[in-house]
Amino acid sequence: MDFATLAPFLVGVIVSGLVLGFVYAIIALGYTMVYGVLQLINFAHSEVFVTGAVVGFEVFRVLGDSPMNGYLKLLIALLAAMLVSGLLNVLIERLAYRPLRNAPRLVPLITAIGVSLILQDLIRIIEGFQGRFDLTYRLPEGFSTSFCGAESSCAPIGKFLGTVGIQLQLKEVMLVVVSLIMLGGLNYLVNYTKLGRAIRAVAQDRVTAGLMGIDANGIISLTFLIGGALGGVSGVLFGLKFGTVNAYSGFDPGIVAFTAAVLGGIGSIPGAVLGGLVLGVIQNLIGVTNILGNVLGLANLGVIDSSYQRIGAFLVLVLILIFKPTGLLGRSNTEKV
Repeated sequence: MDFATLAPFLVGVIVSGLVLGFVYAIIALGYTMVYGVLQLINFAHSEVFVTGAVVGFEVFRVLGDSPMNGYLKLLIALLAAMLVSGLLNVLIERLAYRPLRNAPRLVPLITAIGVSLILQDLIRIIEGFQGRFDLTYRLPEGFSTSFCGAESSCAPIGKFLGTVGIQLQLKEVMLVVVSLIMLGGLNYLVNYTKLGRAIRAVAQDRVTAGLMGIDANGIISLTFLIGGALGGVSGVLFGLKFGTVNAYSGFDPGIVAFTAAVLGGIGSIPGAVLGGLVLGVIQNLIGVTNILGNVLGLANLGVIDSSYQRIGAFLVLVLILIFKPTGLLGRSNTEKV
């Protein structure tokens, strides 16, 4: 690769990172919403996310031979994943977290890790009974084809995108569209509805909100429902992008998404989105560092490849905690949910 092809190559890497960042952003919102109302880091959220991915796999498997439109199959998968993951998150809050609400913070934190491990094995056992471990998504026809390919009516758009280094599959475009719809809907819910005001009131001061007539327990359950539904959507989008999931698929993206929430300022909705997008791009850039090193004549960078992507996320987390513990958007700009 020479300097002439470097620019479009980098554009492609960044755009691909942004696509991945949208998945991280939606997962991070689940962490940040729960933290906003309970100041609890819900480590079980990564398994709620995987549950959504498994539900999406089952929907696509059952509807695989159906002549139903592929977009309708995706919609059913998303709705089913939202419902199951949302209710699972409410159940976790009711059984594992609510009895410990007045306990020292370390207790529910350890409980969250325990719930995470239990859910991992439950998913493994349930799918294992059917002789499955790695679940390969059976995507509808055309989802893995190029967006605006040569045979489509929008081929000129696809040709232009290709000249600037952007090559997307149809499923990646749908991933971005679904993510934007979910982010827009959540922003409207939190900032412009009565329910959103109640969530912000409980996040600000649960006791005072109760005195004002707000059912704090009900609002907390609804927040877990919304956070879990977001986890379900992100699980289906993850399966859509990577094609294969298993009971342990939630660990890596869960850690990165948690880092994204901290990076943006945990408890902040725009911060979680910003953190997810930034980390998606950073991870992709780290994955091609060896290629950039060869182009720039920096041979020492040749040893840094995609296996260092996870380290990059942790490095960002450490730097943020050292230099700006409140995250990129800071406490003064943080809008808790």
